[in-house]
Amino acid sequence: MTPIRLIALDLDDTLLRTDLSISFRTRKAIKRCLAAGINIVLASGRVYKSVYHYAKILSLQKNNSYLICGNGSIIQEAATGKIVYQATLPPKPALAAFDLADAEGFAVQIYEGDLAYVSRNNEFAVYEKKLTGMHQTIPDNFREMVSSGCHKLVIPGDPMLLRQLEVILRNFVGDEVTIFTSKPYYLEILPPETDKGTALAKVAALLGIEQDAVMAAGDSMNDEAMIRWAGLGIAMRNGDERIKKAAKLVTEKSNDEDGIARVIEQYVLNGNPHIFKE
Repeated sequence: MTPIRLIALDLDDTLLRTDLSISFRTRKAIKRCLAAGINIVLASGRVYKSVYHYAKILSLQKNNSYLICGNGSIIQEAATGKIVYQATLPPKPALAAFDLADAEGFAVQIYEGDLAYVSRNNEFAVYEKKLTGMHQTIPDNFREMVSSGCHKLVIPGDPMLLRQLEVILRNFVGDEVTIFTSKPYYLEILPPETDKGTALAKVAALLGIEQDAVMAAGDSMNDEAMIRWAGLGIAMRNGDERIKKAAKLVTEKSNDEDGIARVIEQYVLNGNPHIFKE
């Protein structure tokens, strides 16, 4: 097995416990990696400000690290926030996706800076604020914001209803955008060929690290691309069953049981080569 030189970690339900904290054991394992010259990249659907909060806890801003934000639509330097790569939605399919979602009664969200712009009030707003700390506002003309360019659209809603909407969107604009559920209650629309996997490949290239030396861990469908791309793709025990099938390894413990710390200790720091499932 090629020694791991880069580890990409999803935040929610992967690196973070249910209470949104990082355990002492996990922080210790990551600091051991940094001391050994192993790069750590946080990869999330969140915006920079929200991801940076955790990067600072792990001292990533001191280690030439990058942050993958917006589920791969933006790559930024951890220390400065400087954007090194970004992709925006083409206006035509973005407007079509918004109009279809709006006609079906769904709220749509756009993230810019530390604000979430919403097309209408929705029951997921309170949870969103608790999760990310972002304030939400309803602009005068949301559709104009969509047409002027944005990194992604997020559609919150009941998982059963979102699955039906996803089918509709795939039929109408699926060839022009990237569509996936980041959580069962969040349907996301991103630019074409944009996901955590393509972003992770760009970060690896920036750092001069080969694909086989990259490990990626996550729990949801927005993590699938990076889990499949990485030399060692890891799914959380508490993750989506589809992600577990895509991964080379599933953690023995959940995000609340130091799952990430354990896998780093066993397969990166201790160099156990017997890790791939048959």
